[in-house]
Amino acid sequence: MIFDCHTHLFGPGMVSGPTDAAIKRAWGPDMHIEATPDQHRANLEGFDGAIVLAMAAGATGLVVPNEYVAAYCAEAPSRLFGFASVDPNDPNAVPDFETAVRELGLKGLKLGPIYQNFYPDRPEHYPLYAKAEELNVPILWHQGTSFVPEGYLDASRPAMLDPIARAFPRLKMIVAHMGHPWVDECISLVRKHPNLYMDLSALASRPWQYYNALVSAMEYGVTDKILFGSDYPFFTTQQTVDALRRVNDLAEGTRLPRVPERALEAILHRDTPGLLGLA
Repeated sequence: MIFDCHTHLFGPGMVSGPTDAAIKRAWGPDMHIEATPDQHRANLEGFDGAIVLAMAAGATGLVVPNEYVAAYCAEAPSRLFGFASVDPNDPNAVPDFETAVRELGLKGLKLGPIYQNFYPDRPEHYPLYAKAEELNVPILWHQGTSFVPEGYLDASRPAMLDPIARAFPRLKMIVAHMGHPWVDECISLVRKHPNLYMDLSALASRPWQYYNALVSAMEYGVTDKILFGSDYPFFTTQQTVDALRRVNDLAEGTRLPRVPERALEAILHRDTPGLLGLA
């Protein structure tokens, strides 16, 4: 099994405002982020499936409707698992999330404080986490940095999730991008809590950080809590496979530690749907 736990759809007009402006500033004025169902389907050829993320981040211009994701995932429900997204600042967040799970068939919740401008440890958001625990679905967090100036960087530390994990010990949660740049903080968090995991999506573009993140996870004994993900369309699934298998290239000819090949292959072939209870 090679299952991609972190992919996006971005249909026409779904990336706008501050996020679109930040993308163009970072990567050039001609950069346009798009991931239609047809493009997503092509990216997954030869792979076993993926989590597909909605996004309710009107504050920064990322709005991918739950219905859009659900319609696509309904084409292949045994291999495509859609995660809903709601704005935690919206008074209807909890009922809208429940509707997305019970009526649209979505299998989890996607949250990103740095895009949605909320502080995850505030008590007013706990009913949303309680509903996820009640529905027995996981939360995937973008708990790390971003290039969007309007986002709340201080809300994005992985340690922000520690009180939530303590309050909801049965709730499964995944920290995207190993919480970069706070990778060791993320490792400490997932090591502490049995139901927390982290994914390695988007890290391969920074080879030194990527290598050090995996070495640190190895030294802490938590490579079994790393899920394979790409962050498509920013990186393809195949690019991410290739980068994972090359992660030790930086150590060639040196006395630097190597991440065992068996650990890398275990990450690559991890049964993420089984671990998260999606299938």
